[in-house]
Amino acid sequence: MFPRGLIIAISVGVIAGPIFGILFFEVGIEEQLVFVEGDSFSIVTEKTNFKIGEDVLIKIVNSGTTNLMFSDLSYGLEIRQLDGILVFKPSSGQMITSLEPQEEFEFIWNQKKNDGKQVLEGIYKITSNAITKNENNLVKSITINILK
Repeated sequence: MFPRGLIIAISVGVIAGPIFGILFFEVGIEEQLVFVEGDSFSIVTEKTNFKIGEDVLIKIVNSGTTNLMFSDLSYGLEIRQLDGILVFKPSSGQMITSLEPQEEFEFIWNQKKNDGKQVLEGIYKITSNAITKNENNLVKSITINILK
């Protein structure tokens, strides 16, 4: 009743669909936290898509094997729009802070700008700067999406 070619094509599709789905899902996952030898740190959020007004938990993790220093108490944290405009920078003193290997700093951003207004939906870049023991600058950033 059905052409043999149609049955073969549907069978191949049913088998290949889940295989390619699993393969592309694994390729699409980006690892935010990877521990390495030497100087390194990571910025980690629990997810990449947030609703407007939802708290954003940001972790700055020393993912290397050496101590890192930061120029202020907020660990150099800045949140910018993709065009580079500064949206939020925590107020903090100019006191040098450090992170030991595998130590982390947590910060919760309530999606408010420095002037207290709610940010609009869009893509935002979270950045931090660290200083190594050799006085080299390490800059890390991640992007998050704020959706309606």
